Amino acid sequence: MTSLRPASTATLVLVTEDAPIAPPAVAVSPSVPPPVPEGSVRFATFNTALSRGRPGRMARALASAGWGRARVIAETVQRVRPDVLLVNEFDHDPTGRALRSFARGYLARGWNGAEGVDYPYAYTAPVNTGVASGVDLNGDGRVVTEPGSVAYAEDALGFGRFPGQYGMAVFSRYPLDVARARTFRSLRWAEMPGALLPVDPVTGGPFFSPEARAVARLSSKSHWDLPVDPGWGRPVHLLASHPAPPAFDGPERRNVLRNHDEVRFWVDYLTPGADGYIRDDAGVRGGLEPGAPFVVAGDLNADPREGASPPKAITRLLEHPRVVDPLPCSQGGRGRVGSAVCAVGHGEVCAEDTRRGHLRVDYVLPSRGSSVGARGVFWPALDDPLVRLTGVGRPFPGSDHRLVWVDVAP
Repeated sequence: MTSLRPASTATLVLVTEDAPIAPPAVAVSPSVPPPVPEGSVRFATFNTALSRGRPGRMARALASAGWGRARVIAETVQRVRPDVLLVNEFDHDPTGRALRSFARGYLARGWNGAEGVDYPYAYTAPVNTGVASGVDLNGDGRVVTEPGSVAYAEDALGFGRFPGQYGMAVFSRYPLDVARARTFRSLRWAEMPGALLPVDPVTGGPFFSPEARAVARLSSKSHWDLPVDPGWGRPVHLLASHPAPPAFDGPERRNVLRNHDEVRFWVDYLTPGADGYIRDDAGVRGGLEPGAPFVVAGDLNADPREGASPPKAITRLLEHPRVVDPLPCSQGGRGRVGSAVCAVGHGEVCAEDTRRGHLRVDYVLPSRGSSVGARGVFWPALDDPLVRLTGVGRPFPGSDHRLVWVDVAP
């Protein structure tokens, strides 16, 4: 059953009807976390890399249970068993077909001895990726409006070869308050005070033409504030996004700068007095009310020490007085960057000790005042039998990212 919000294409999907019975879980790996304690909620983010290159291709691939990559992703989720899961790089499907197929045919169906996970609720909403802008956003002197090419993707509101590519979705064991969800897809980049809009490196003037500046949006995909009801007496706001990677641009560094400002959005959203410019897609202004519990989650494509992203925005978020950085670790990360450090995020970094070539990009950041319990990165060590789910290099059996999870209690 699919329920569409009035005057919206956001989708809340009930996905557990006729879910198959899964076999019992088999504990085979030290990378598998313990069960979630009573009263806690396990939040997770996972860039699944399930997006495909053509519209509808991902939904068709998920329609059967035979897609090997999706099986690997599903088993990874089953080993960690998050209660609330944000998925990045999941092509947007307004019909809800892809959500149902993935939930019923993969997540709820046990793989290789893992127990299936039932998610009664799932949510998705439109994203900017692959939506034609009608203007020249990449500065090549052309306006490309025919989907399918890289040139089209670079002129789109967010990089994508077709509308909805690289979208987002949320799967949850707890009710999602879609009626109070806020999305910020249409907020223009230039509306952010002090926005780092790109500059032409030759002339020193604005890189965007007046026409491009008028339509360029802040979010490469979207920013969501999705209330989750875990039964604590008040909702937890899942603050979800997937900023542009700080790469694949030119000397004007428009993707680098956009990444900075997309991350900065959450800093402003959590800071009274800095949120005056923020307006959601329904026209409601302002950020998150003081004292409201939240979890910032997503592939933020920003590392505080390494990589191409300007560190200021992610550092300000990690050090924000309302945010807790739980510094999740993994056995697999230790095995790759030395026994004294822990790995976090995109197969790469240590929250305590970053080594060159390893990047922290995936985050689950609870609000200060919450009780933070166990946390981790699903990244098995080389001698772990579950290393088959992450692999040891390209081609990856599932995603090139790692699932990051944190247990949170009120």
